[in-house]
Amino acid sequence: MRILPFIVLLMILAGQTFAQSPHGSSLKYDCSDCHEETTWKVIPKNIKFDHDKTQFKLTGEHKTVECRSCHASLIFSKVQTNCSSCHKDIHQNTVGFDCENCHTTKTWIVPNINEIHRRSRFPLVGVHMSVDCSSCHSGYSNLTFQVQGVDCYSCHKNDFINAKNPNHVQAGFSNDCMQCHNINSITWASANFNHDFFPLTGGHKLGTCFSCHKQGSNFKGLSTDCYSCHKIDYQGAKNPDHVLSNLPTDCKTCHSINSWIPSTFNHSSTGFVLTGSHTTLDCSACHKGTFTGLSSDCYSCHQAQYNSAENHVAQNYPKTCEMCHSTTTWSNSTFNHSTTIFPLTGAHTTV
Repeated sequence: MRILPFIVLLMILAGQTFAQSPHGSSLKYDCSDCHEETTWKVIPKNIKFDHDKTQFKLTGEHKTVECRSCHASLIFSKVQTNCSSCHKDIHQNTVGFDCENCHTTKTWIVPNINEIHRRSRFPLVGVHMSVDCSSCHSGYSNLTFQVQGVDCYSCHKNDFINAKNPNHVQAGFSNDCMQCHNINSITWASANFNHDFFPLTGGHKLGTCFSCHKQGSNFKGLSTDCYSCHKIDYQGAKNPDHVLSNLPTDCKTCHSINSWIPSTFNHSSTGFVLTGSHTTLDCSACHKGTFTGLSSDCYSCHQAQYNSAENHVAQNYPKTCEMCHSTTTWSNSTFNHSTTIFPLTGAHTTV
């Protein structure tokens, strides 16, 4: 008789055990939502349970996978909703754990690399839009995407070192590639360098940098003085001969940036304004071998005209030509006797 209480206790404990849900105590759904009442068998098409009412809606490929693929334990509350809890990180923690940044539930294939890069520190523009990922991401074959430097030189160091036209290393170029190259371009052609410190306009709008920067030379410290580049032009000029005439080496005095000819020298800046017939003369008519130290006195240039003129020498006319003549013509003297101490009046005016 003593064994009877033990059997009763065992039956009570067994009943409690079999009555406990294998899904844990927190499941709030009725068993009949998923199971048949007679066999406990789960028939997917008959399931009344709606996964969309949970914190994890089933979309894309998640609709077709077996429940056990995600629910390894029958206690459903233990399942986490973050992707990495089910999906192994094949990128080895190089892109973070939020798979949804790149992937969708429809497919693992990344649909728009450019859009992903646009949200990163390095948007893909220009030729970067068409290059293979492995060109920049060395671990691409292993699906690892270690953080890359966003400065050009970090990827293009070899391009910089091997550049020969011009030689970037020898020329001492900056490692900031964008000073000369345009990130939106599809070629390396220099189209972005800002030469505003010495505007390339007029005759300086040359087809190649090497017109001024000699091949193999350093691109730094080039003088902006015209003569430093145009010394040969100065020495070779013969009409007039710049060397024999001792013309100033400041080319801007006579020439413009647009052309060597015509000369833009402003004679008014010398203190001797060219008027009348002086405006049509060739420079050499007055400047004999030198362009400096020339007197502005008329007689210094017109002594021959004074000596050959009637009565000038015999009558000892003053050598201040401007008293009688203008720069327009030698004839029709403009001398005014009234400016002297003997104004002409009466019969004197007809003599």
